[in-house]
Amino acid sequence: MHSILPFLLAMVAVIVLLNMFAAKLKIAYPILLVVGGLAISFIPGLPVIKIDPDLIFFIFLPPLLWDAAWNISFKEMKKWWRIIGSFAFLVVFFTALSVALITNYYIPGFTIALGFLLGGIVSPPDAVSTGAITKFVNIPRSTSTILEGESLLNDASSLIIFRFALVAVGTGQFIWQDATMSFFWMVIGGVGIGLLLGWLFVQAHKILPTDAPSDIALTIIEPYLLYWVAEQVHSSGVLAVVAGGLFMSVRRLKFLNSTSRIHAYSVWESLIFILNGVVFLIIGLELPEIVDGLRADQIPLEKAIGYGILVTGILIAARMISSYAALISTMIFRPSVQPHASSRKRRWMMPLLLGWTGMRGVVSLAAALAIPVTLDNGEAFPHRNLILFITFVVILLTLVVQGLTLPYIIRKTGFFDDIFAEEDEVLTKQKIKKELKQYIYQFLKSKYENELKDHAGLEVFLRHWEERAKATDDSWMNEKTKVIFVEMLEVQREYLTELNKDSKINEEIIRQQLYQIDLEEERLRMI
Repeated sequence: MHSILPFLLAMVAVIVLLNMFAAKLKIAYPILLVVGGLAISFIPGLPVIKIDPDLIFFIFLPPLLWDAAWNISFKEMKKWWRIIGSFAFLVVFFTALSVALITNYYIPGFTIALGFLLGGIVSPPDAVSTGAITKFVNIPRSTSTILEGESLLNDASSLIIFRFALVAVGTGQFIWQDATMSFFWMVIGGVGIGLLLGWLFVQAHKILPTDAPSDIALTIIEPYLLYWVAEQVHSSGVLAVVAGGLFMSVRRLKFLNSTSRIHAYSVWESLIFILNGVVFLIIGLELPEIVDGLRADQIPLEKAIGYGILVTGILIAARMISSYAALISTMIFRPSVQPHASSRKRRWMMPLLLGWTGMRGVVSLAAALAIPVTLDNGEAFPHRNLILFITFVVILLTLVVQGLTLPYIIRKTGFFDDIFAEEDEVLTKQKIKKELKQYIYQFLKSKYENELKDHAGLEVFLRHWEERAKATDDSWMNEKTKVIFVEMLEVQREYLTELNKDSKINEEIIRQQLYQIDLEEERLRMI
């Protein structure tokens, strides 16, 4: 313990340094973390990190999924739910099937069940990698939403395939009827448990006399509890976390006060950064042990690399085919719901962008490491080390090749350079601010007309909205005025919540305004 703790602390320091270096180079930090972990792994004398495979999912997945569910726009998810659903379920199954058939044909001794197992592991793109890479370039908001929404759900569908494939490998048989019933229970049960527990958590936050530290502590416990309860009844813990997280995210203004929201944002940002960093660093650190496993199985390294390149090519091709199939089917059957594009060329380039954003990462690594070392009968799990190595190659190639080339392709082609010409976000922010000021002014005039007449502070506040914090006379803010101001801030939240129902307005702009209101309320509390 005393030897491993300094190493873990050093890992966090390395994560921070590599992240700063990645920002300097303007590349996605997961790429540098994987390469850095790979380089560090060759340093002699480093302690070997051993993580119980059963704990891999439980440690990393719940908080990562929870954070993603809280940050995504549910309004946008509903708008593009058909495309998101097809990518999260149909494309994942098509990808896993393609991997299963081709690896069964090319890899000696690789059964269809093992192929589906590998397919379930490598089929879901990684949300963290995609988000970190696409932030350096402008892409359509609809495309960004599809990628984020897909990443929330494809983990569940891929892990369902992974679980069924594990059973098939262990028992040597696959019963379609049982699998179908289990699939529906995992989906329905996972979503149901997530919504039920999410509602209970909201009520608990409302009823209990919580403060900011206890609210934040509860939000850290809740995703783990959602995942654990769902897994105990053999439903999908991933879907439970996603459903519960979305349910609570939409209601965050009702059960968390401004202090809890502000502090939770910072705590969760740091927590997710460290968890992602540790996982991507572990990906690189695991390689030497995986290579040793290949040697023990007497599999030539060149062949294993070739299999990894083959599977990577299958994944890219399957995603490309699926992207264009989705576009064509949407144009034929549902032309009114396809993402808007200002030109025919851009419309046909969007599937290429979607197809080239299939970077793999956290979920694939966790699933591969969760493969048991032995079967129930005590025999070694077949081709476990090869599956681990192929997964590593897929993660490395998709992160480095696709991750480094995606921003270059978008910038070089210039297809999305004018993507914000249709919706100038700067003008939208200015318009919302102006309308919000007018709305609050009318609210104050109608409800507090008498107080406004003889209160210089409120008059100054209305005339100089942006510079009200510069007032030097503390007497202008007494307790009565503070109550009015807090009420005014709550009215602003209600106005913005109603405004967010407009599908044409980017929810990120609304959230930025809400965050500024939270900061203003905190400032008022300190006066």
